Amino acid sequence: MALEQLSDVVQRCQALPDDSYTTEDHDVFTIAGRTCIEEGNSAQVLSIVLDEKNQDIVRCMGWNLLPPLIKVLLKKEDKHLSQCLAVFNHLLETCRPKELLIGLLEQLEHDDPYSTAESLHLLLNPLQKVLLCLGSSKASSLGMTLSSVLDQVAKLPLPHTKEQEEDDVFFLCRCCTDLTDFVRPFVQEARQNNLNSKARRESGDRMEGERDRGKEDELRTELLKFCMKTLSHPLLEVQLKDPDTLAVSPLRNFATEILNSLSAIGEPLPSLVYQPLLKRKQVPGFLEEEVRYPKESLASLAHLVFVHHLAADTFPSVFSPVFSLRCNMEHICLLLSRTDESRIQKGLELYEKSLVRLEDGSLPADLLEIRTLLTVPQNLVKVMTICQRYDLRTRGLKVFQLSIDKFNTEAKYNFFQYMLQTSSHSGVEGYIIKNIKNQVDFALRPGNSNSWFEGVHLLPLLRKVFILPDGPETDLLQYLDRIMESLNLLRYLIIRDKVTENQTGIWTELYKIEDAFMKPLRVGVNMSRAHYERELHNTMESKRSKAKEESVLSVSVGDEKLPNMTSESQIQALHSALHTFDMIESVLVRIEELTEVKESL
Repeated sequence: MALEQLSDVVQRCQALPDDSYTTEDHDVFTIAGRTCIEEGNSAQVLSIVLDEKNQDIVRCMGWNLLPPLIKVLLKKEDKHLSQCLAVFNHLLETCRPKELLIGLLEQLEHDDPYSTAESLHLLLNPLQKVLLCLGSSKASSLGMTLSSVLDQVAKLPLPHTKEQEEDDVFFLCRCCTDLTDFVRPFVQEARQNNLNSKARRESGDRMEGERDRGKEDELRTELLKFCMKTLSHPLLEVQLKDPDTLAVSPLRNFATEILNSLSAIGEPLPSLVYQPLLKRKQVPGFLEEEVRYPKESLASLAHLVFVHHLAADTFPSVFSPVFSLRCNMEHICLLLSRTDESRIQKGLELYEKSLVRLEDGSLPADLLEIRTLLTVPQNLVKVMTICQRYDLRTRGLKVFQLSIDKFNTEAKYNFFQYMLQTSSHSGVEGYIIKNIKNQVDFALRPGNSNSWFEGVHLLPLLRKVFILPDGPETDLLQYLDRIMESLNLLRYLIIRDKVTENQTGIWTELYKIEDAFMKPLRVGVNMSRAHYERELHNTMESKRSKAKEESVLSVSVGDEKLPNMTSESQIQALHSALHTFDMIESVLVRIEELTEVKESL
């Protein structure tokens, strides 16, 4: 029935010019032709589309047969595969490119990753052929195609291990390789356009250059959007393997091709990476600066260059490590401000690679006037304290210390002041205070004297250290790290600095420290101990009255309600807190003893 309908409509249309086919003719041809393919009559359909008398009909309506043909081609094992492939190829050669493009793009979209990957693998090459037939007016169609393809690529799971990339278990690597092959002729065309434009400018043929520039810029713009989008996904999402880990990496090759494509279309990589500090020339086109060069994409590009050393040979050696750090800080700040772990990891890697190129103590204090030099440490603090992954937290601490090491003495001093003023995390504040102690210790050694960690400059910093945030009512357990490091610093200063020399100024400042820090701390210890002893007594009484070893209790300490736990666990936690107060008190007593001994000498 369907074959008869198809034959009838084809025979009727043979006598008509191609602009006279009715809507009914189109509908009958489409429905009957698709049904024939679905019912296995592919050989008859092939005979009809190859008939010389039917070429005008095929040119106008043949693209409507694409859906069932592509369905058979994706199955691969269908017994009518060869006939369907022959029909498909003939349609590609005969039908109008714009209609073919629409038909092919409609068949790209699938829900499951496997079908998506297979569809991309099958259709990218036909799409390339169709686009190349569009000549100089292809730019917008290319942009639409690349956007659709990348939307499908985004559906594919990412490989996380070396083995997953080697085996290409999710087909992402094959799709990236296919995509590289797909875009190559368009990149080569854009490169040739650039060369031709340069030659015309040099020859003085401005009129012809102006006439062609619009379409050339449209092609470059679409390719630039593609490169920027791939830098954001998948390249910012995946962790590339180094050559030592994976000798042949499709994803690393894909990243290299994207960077090469950017250079080919007239986007120099150094200019893109250093964009935050370099004034870019106004580029003609219809994209605003931040749309044309998305910040995440530029951050991904910087990571590929500085961490994986891709296209590193294109960067002039005239740029100093300090200049590179200043440019990369914008990218690092962006990556570390994100919440997903892949971006955080890449931000840490980029920051570390930017820092290791610098000599210790080489960054001057005036660099701290740059916003990102202070914003990035705040982002690092969040990584160190709230990131779910332990390896990222520890790496964050390592990079944090590395950044401190690169500051000169004055910069360290200013940085410590800033962090003590802005940080709200006891562990971080304790770590800063420990660094202050190390700097004072270094300054007091023979030949290392400096004005920042001795005498009058040191005292304002010490005043920021030796305070209790809430006076005697400070939560000593919450601020334990800060308090213990402050006590350790004070004990060190009293032991290390002689009363007669007073290099640090501690002996003239000690009475203020006693009033602002030690006395309130002792009162706080006594108050906290009394409170926790009362809670311990009540908990033990409750346990004895209920006589149930595993009864669940809810206990409040201060305004905070502790998590439900068994009475044994609660008693253990309260004993631990009391032990902490004893430890603080013992250090306080030791400091008082040392002070008395020193002052009596």
